[in-house]
Amino acid sequence: MIQENQRLLNQLNVISDGALVLLSFLFGYWVRFYVLSGGTQSVPFRFYLAAACALIPLHLLTYSFANLYTPHRKVRLWTELRRLFFCNCLDFIILQMFLYLLRGTDFSRMAMALFFLTVNVSIGGKRMVLRTVLHRFRASGYNQKHIVIVGSGDIARDCVRRIRQSPEYGYTLLGYVSDRKNWSALPYLGTFDQLDGYLSRTKPDEVIAGLGAEDYERMPLIIRACEHTGTKLSLIPFYAKYMPPHPQFDSLNGLPLINLRRIPLDNLGNAFAKRAMDIAGSLVLIVLSSPVMLLAAVGVKLSSPGPIIFRQKRVGLNKKPFYMYKFRSMRVNAASDTGWSTNSDPRKTRFGSFIRKFSIDELPQFFNVLKGDMSLVGPRPELPHFVDQFKEEIPLYMVKHQVRPGITGWAQVNGLRGDTSIKERIEHDVYYIENWSILLDIKILFLTLFKGFVNQEKLN
Repeated sequence: MIQENQRLLNQLNVISDGALVLLSFLFGYWVRFYVLSGGTQSVPFRFYLAAACALIPLHLLTYSFANLYTPHRKVRLWTELRRLFFCNCLDFIILQMFLYLLRGTDFSRMAMALFFLTVNVSIGGKRMVLRTVLHRFRASGYNQKHIVIVGSGDIARDCVRRIRQSPEYGYTLLGYVSDRKNWSALPYLGTFDQLDGYLSRTKPDEVIAGLGAEDYERMPLIIRACEHTGTKLSLIPFYAKYMPPHPQFDSLNGLPLINLRRIPLDNLGNAFAKRAMDIAGSLVLIVLSSPVMLLAAVGVKLSSPGPIIFRQKRVGLNKKPFYMYKFRSMRVNAASDTGWSTNSDPRKTRFGSFIRKFSIDELPQFFNVLKGDMSLVGPRPELPHFVDQFKEEIPLYMVKHQVRPGITGWAQVNGLRGDTSIKERIEHDVYYIENWSILLDIKILFLTLFKGFVNQEKLN
């Protein structure tokens, strides 16, 4: 029944996606030539209609390659929408390349832009609505997946607790299998040796095995039972508590390897895209901020004797030290005290306090980005002696050095800057490192415009 429902849902998704691609294209055409005034229609409507019909299989094919038609009970909405946007961008680029080859056919650029906007909003909105409806439907007890839990220790119990906390996943727990009958929260279904017979009789949708280290020698028996009955098996390793939510899997001549820290920027394509954005962005920002930097340089020089730029050693990518640039905000030799500055720090000049409040002192770091020491977005770099201190006190602290440090970051746009919890900052840094994407960088830069430049702690 569940497989039939899933097939129906996939068919609904395919048909509705194809229809929305067609309607989005026609909507862009209608708005351009019948709602907005001006411009001439140099291409007959039948050419637009032909292009729209050609786009339908292209979109459906890329959606299929991106696994947008597979069951999404365990996939986050943001992940699904990100895949959808990537596919639409790819299809739009292919469309533009094709139209470029047809140089004699001048399609309206505005109509194409309206199509791109509409197809993202319409299909993304449809999937959001569909997911919401399904979550409520499953939470009410419909469209359920019937699950057998293997094990009765802490791992299995934690799995059951999480399932019960998320009824929108639509999981019905049939009971547990174990050699120990020591759990009253679920019906007892039998021993490990009896699992094969139980699966043959009841045909559940999935088995989730959460065995402790003491029972792991029974795993071959569990696997054979599931393979013999054709039942899907998911494993929770007994060392799961040491793993991040999204570990990365690799292979060494067929031997599976688990990378406990998934870092998207280890991918050369991702690293190249981020570096390209850093170079282009830093060049543009240097030009745009040059009047402010010029005024800041004059202000620093007039406020107290000494150099305009303050260089301070920080720890960067792969734990390599580099010199980070700032406009000097303290009196010369005052920074020899390596403690953090406070709002009433006597070492700061009046002009230094002003440029710190609005993060103007950070602007020279655009040159650090251009040199490759830093990135526009990333974890903030720390002083070497603080690194030595924190790596002993805070778990995961050194993970931040697996990417380039940034001028702004996920922690900073969430209010964690200055004299705030280092532990919370590291949690945000690790989240950024493991979930990096170009879109996340753009989001952080956008948020920085509104709440990252002004240091509210120092302003207050």
